[in-house]
Amino acid sequence: MGPFFLEVGQLEMCEGRENPSSLCPCVCSCVSSQRDQKHRLSVCSKLCFAIGGAPYQITGSALGFFLQIYLLDVAQLDPFYASIILFVGRAWDAVTDPTVGFLVSRSPWTRYGRMLPWIVFSTPLAVLSYFLIWFVPPIEQGKVIWYLIFYCLFQTMQTCFHVPYSALTMFLSSDQKERDSATAYRMTVEVLGTLIGTAIQGQIVGGAIAPCISPPGMNVTEPSLTDLLNVSTSHVTLDHTKNAYMTASGVICGIYILCAIILFSGVKERRELVRPKSEPPMSFIQGLRLVMGHGPYAKLVMGFLFTSLAFMLLEGNFALFCSYTLGFRNNFQNILLVIMISATLMIPFWQWFLTKFGKKTAVYIGTTSVIPFMILLVCLESNLIMTFVVTFAAGVSVAAAFLLPWSMLPDVIDDFQLKNPGSRGHEAIFYSFYVFFTKFASGVSLGISTLSLNFAGYVTNGCSQPDAVHLTLRMLVSAAPIVLILLGLIIFIVYPINEVVRLNNRKELQKLR
Repeated sequence: MGPFFLEVGQLEMCEGRENPSSLCPCVCSCVSSQRDQKHRLSVCSKLCFAIGGAPYQITGSALGFFLQIYLLDVAQLDPFYASIILFVGRAWDAVTDPTVGFLVSRSPWTRYGRMLPWIVFSTPLAVLSYFLIWFVPPIEQGKVIWYLIFYCLFQTMQTCFHVPYSALTMFLSSDQKERDSATAYRMTVEVLGTLIGTAIQGQIVGGAIAPCISPPGMNVTEPSLTDLLNVSTSHVTLDHTKNAYMTASGVICGIYILCAIILFSGVKERRELVRPKSEPPMSFIQGLRLVMGHGPYAKLVMGFLFTSLAFMLLEGNFALFCSYTLGFRNNFQNILLVIMISATLMIPFWQWFLTKFGKKTAVYIGTTSVIPFMILLVCLESNLIMTFVVTFAAGVSVAAAFLLPWSMLPDVIDDFQLKNPGSRGHEAIFYSFYVFFTKFASGVSLGISTLSLNFAGYVTNGCSQPDAVHLTLRMLVSAAPIVLILLGLIIFIVYPINEVVRLNNRKELQKLR
């Protein structure tokens, strides 16, 4: 009992005096040390928090890399309808983010916290709807509606999981170092989650690729062209491929549930970090004005909007590019796996780099490093070994793209709180609007890219594609992403929070707290 009363009593004395040093220095030092210990997160808490980010990345990588080729070659939808599903699903997902953000910010505190109940109650429906996305319904006319309904439902439930989870960062600790450390744990696990999602989906599906179909009128005077493409899959039918996709989705659903349980069991929200709001609930437009009216946030979001779009275009079209343009139809899943292994291994490096040289410098170095490999990738002939080497090198930049946005968002929120001390409790809104802009733009880009394949004459599950399709795929995985990256980096020139500003903000906030 002694140490407890010493801490409480002397802490009140220290905080109540204008000059705390007038107390016994050792007492105040002891209180300060105990306060620091309270703000520290255990390794176990950080790991449990990080594991909670895996479902979003596991399902996201599976959908990002495989949904387009699944809709085209397995569900056998027309590219036009596939583009509608991809666009509407992402656009709906974008709209739900600020909506859920507002609802989360208004949620009352419960015995389990404010964010965790959202995560628990959204998980069952998210798992069910995700599984049904990878099921081909036995109704030819209703396929488009089927995929629209369950894709949108999954995106809604996933948002109810991910927005509270993202905002949970601000309620783990008031110490910025601890939040940055937890974010690093989270990014490492999330990239590992992307690796797991790519591995599970790719390796299960890759062993059951249905034979391709020679388009009518295709010149097959070279006797082994179609045979070579089908030699390793001659015993596989389209039904085998459909079952493989469902098996992969079942495994991923099990992992999703396990991660949600670990997150709920191992992470506790700190109620003392829940600040009372000084304003009534805001509308969508008011929230948009609030977040976009803060200059650093607007510049950060716009910069990452362009760079994220670049990587999303690459992600969404890379499977088709490997399968048809490079001719690695039976190896594309292994190429995707190499990218994610490289990204996973490089996360600790980028965490060290941004700590040593600053986050803004990491943005420039990390993002531009992928450009030479994007150019080299489309200039290569069909050389599998060289493709593995180039994609492994490109994964270095993918790691930076994963880590940096989520590491820099808390800095912007801290800057907002410092400049607007009377406006509190808007953390979820900042996170949700960032995700909103990114997802809406990615929906537009994926819809347009799939539609462009339709205009180029894409042949569903064909053994070969017209030259116009090859050219379109090269543009989508190289030229367009490079332009988007350069636009994003230009915006980052005027991003004002460098290391000096960030450290100064940290000191000022510590004084206020």
